[in-house]
Amino acid sequence: MSTFHVELKKTVDDSYEIEVGRSLTGKPAEDLKNGLIGSCRRFALITDSNVEKLYALPICRQLLEAGFKGEIFSFPAGEEFKTRTTKAELEDRMLEAGYRRDCFVIAVGGGVVSDLAGFLAGTYGRGVPFINYATTLLAAADASVGGKTAVDTPLATNLIGLFNQPKKVYIDIDCWSTLPAREISSGLAETIKHACLADREFFVYLEEHMDRILKMDPAACEHMARRNCEIKYQVVMKDERETGLREVLNLGHTAGRAIETLSGYRLLHGEAVSIGLIAACALSVEMGHMTGEEKERIRNLLKRAGLPVGIPGYIDREALVRKLYTDKKVRNGHLRFVIPNGIGGIVEFQPGVFAGEVSEETARKIILEMETQV
Repeated sequence: MSTFHVELKKTVDDSYEIEVGRSLTGKPAEDLKNGLIGSCRRFALITDSNVEKLYALPICRQLLEAGFKGEIFSFPAGEEFKTRTTKAELEDRMLEAGYRRDCFVIAVGGGVVSDLAGFLAGTYGRGVPFINYATTLLAAADASVGGKTAVDTPLATNLIGLFNQPKKVYIDIDCWSTLPAREISSGLAETIKHACLADREFFVYLEEHMDRILKMDPAACEHMARRNCEIKYQVVMKDERETGLREVLNLGHTAGRAIETLSGYRLLHGEAVSIGLIAACALSVEMGHMTGEEKERIRNLLKRAGLPVGIPGYIDREALVRKLYTDKKVRNGHLRFVIPNGIGGIVEFQPGVFAGEVSEETARKIILEMETQV
């Protein structure tokens, strides 16, 4: 018997810039001409049916005018299309069009687009570069930092995917003015989540400036976008692969993702996270880590942002309890929740452990006691 040792130690620099600004549609072409992705000249622009005409076409046109070659690959808008089937269909279309390893991907859209396109880029040709042009507040708050990409399945959300860092991210605040009010509210859920888990001062800022944000005040929106990125970066840079600290970003997502799935995606992601955040706050009060007054402040801010704070009446609550077990934080069959420690902190159950076990009995009690959203 003999062995051969394969040594693969290496240092990889996955650093990238996030550009926050307005009217950025011309920036990708400019940056690519200046060597953002080296010598790659062929692009696959991945977007959805809502974003295609608004932003994907202008960006594509400017890339073609700059001498790049490529085309748009669009899929139907909606979380229900963030699937392995959609990914495979996009890959087949790219293969048929002759795309090989000498290409790069541009994701233009919201969180669904960036999740799906980033996953595709990480596996196509065993990995091609990609950049992310975020057109929604939700994508700016959640998908722009961290490199987590994934698809959903009927059994669980975001469990099939990989970590894949983009070459650059663009957050174009002007895009937000074209969003329906409901989409703005959905994005604000992740923003409020960030304040709850890491920055009490930012939470106060949101309380004081929510009306300005909802009116798309440029200064307030730019500050919010930048602070979102800063908070998420501070977490991700310490735990890129989600081995410990990064679990804090799942605040509100244990119940939220289950609610989103059981709603048949009638609820937007941020709307479901808002309800999940209330469930996490109720658990925190139950465990003595948050006061009822703090929970009420969070509830009031979510409501001011236009978000639901109760479970829709059409969702069976026992089915919801069962669905909790599909969460990626479950370990050895035990439910685990990220629990807020007041406003601006997260409970650390053990050194480096930020998701704690919660009995099914306790989870059921909280869910049954939550208000019903009409």
